[in-house]
Amino acid sequence: MRLNCAEALLECLREQGVDTIFGYPGGTVINIYDALYERKDITHILTAHEQGAAHAADGYARATGKVGVVLATSGPGAANTVTGIATASRDSVPMVVITGQVARSLLGKDSFQELNITSITKTITKKNYLVMNPETLPKIVREAFEIARSGRPGPVLIDIPKDVQQAVIEYEPAEADTGYDTSNLPEMSCETDLYLDKAVELINNSKRPLIYAGGGVKISDSCRELLEFAEKIKAPVACSLMGTGVFPGTHPYFTGLAGMHGSRCSNIAICNCDLLIAVGARFSDRTICKADSFAPYANIIHIDIDPEELGKNVDTKIPLCGDVKKYLRLLLERIDEKKEGIWNKQIQSWKEAYIVSYKSKGSLNPQYLMKKLYELTQGKSIITTEVGQNQMWTAQYYPFADPRTFISSGGLGTMGYGLGAAIGAAVGKPDCKVINIAGDGSFRMNLSELSTITKYKLPIVQVVLNNSSLGMVRQWQKIFHGERYSHTSLADEVSFTKLADAFGIKSAKITENDEVEKAFKEAFDMNEPVVIECIIHPDDLVLPMVPAGEPINECIDDF
Repeated sequence: MRLNCAEALLECLREQGVDTIFGYPGGTVINIYDALYERKDITHILTAHEQGAAHAADGYARATGKVGVVLATSGPGAANTVTGIATASRDSVPMVVITGQVARSLLGKDSFQELNITSITKTITKKNYLVMNPETLPKIVREAFEIARSGRPGPVLIDIPKDVQQAVIEYEPAEADTGYDTSNLPEMSCETDLYLDKAVELINNSKRPLIYAGGGVKISDSCRELLEFAEKIKAPVACSLMGTGVFPGTHPYFTGLAGMHGSRCSNIAICNCDLLIAVGARFSDRTICKADSFAPYANIIHIDIDPEELGKNVDTKIPLCGDVKKYLRLLLERIDEKKEGIWNKQIQSWKEAYIVSYKSKGSLNPQYLMKKLYELTQGKSIITTEVGQNQMWTAQYYPFADPRTFISSGGLGTMGYGLGAAIGAAVGKPDCKVINIAGDGSFRMNLSELSTITKYKLPIVQVVLNNSSLGMVRQWQKIFHGERYSHTSLADEVSFTKLADAFGIKSAKITENDEVEKAFKEAFDMNEPVVIECIIHPDDLVLPMVPAGEPINECIDDF
């Protein structure tokens, strides 16, 4: 059939299973928006800002496991997606970003709203394209989706000049595999088979094994295999921030988050285990802290789909490069079943000894708030977060039981991420309650997206932990810089409840622990957008905390 490229683009998106686009119109994408006008099979969510659209597509992808799609115009529109692209890149989120571009005849002439977005995003995309030949558009779109979701997922950008969108081509429909694609992975080699045998030997002989689980477990849909693996070898399980939820947070083998703000039990276990099995995790600096003191007595088995991660940050005894699910199944077939022993008792004693019961400086305790939130939701909600203290308190004290229920910016640490991500999660999972946990600093960055949740009547509960400061930076200033609070105090005249009212959103303000349950129950019963402002003390800290450059077992428990 003969279609113009704007129409062909939408046909290609439907081939790939796309049902939702997050975007913001502009001059160089008018043709695509015109083609969208009468489409009933693709929902377009108009956000308040292109960064919000990118974060929404990211949250949609993390919540559903599908590829998120962003549509933005050229120049500033494309530039506004860059933070969202980088966020998705660092956390291995499959996303296709479609940007308009000036006509081919205007390229390279500093034309109005011209921007070389492919050069700008080269280092934060798996691949990007500038479509110069209209006939290649369908092939490029299909290839972009395959690249975005295959191997280690990530964002791909397609930049389409305006005149290309108008060109008429012969379009031939095609079918697409919209699942997690491992078809491009190498077959197991003899060397890998030897590594696998050695891994089995190390596991069977280990007296103090520990599993370190990352986001790759979620991406490869391997949570069931991980649970079976841990229970077979009776190994405790620590997780990275991106691994939160891949192992049940209430399981007796779960030790909690590892690293700078990890649990004491996880960090001490890493420093005392004789075998560390890293599954779909990349050993970020926030996890290993002081590299030469990380897991000093352990052989390390590292399972990851990205060969660049193997041995990059820590010395790895056994690298297993490939799909996490495949390797867990192979190991399950070969390893011996163990019995609980002294190591399990030691882990349990550490868990009991280092239960954190933080005494808040104010009358509303963040730890209490998170635990009460879990009690009220029974872990069945999707929780998105901003970045900072709000993020760490959520990861520490809300025991996530399922994958894709904790959505947060890890590698890039993007303030302003959470509300956009909550929009994407709410659109992708309309039957789930979605809650965004924010600090007042992060919330200010993209609070204009409240207009989006109002427009689409998304029943998101927006929680603002208001300490009138940039809490995490202030915490560092308090502990390490002699309480010199340089530009981290925010004006406390802002009323987030009045702000909510301006957007037509109901709100509540709580200042005491005994107000938490009533406020959240009422918010959940409303089934509409709600803002809950929670007043917390600026000296409430995220603890434990490992100082920069120190071993992970040398942490600050109180200050």
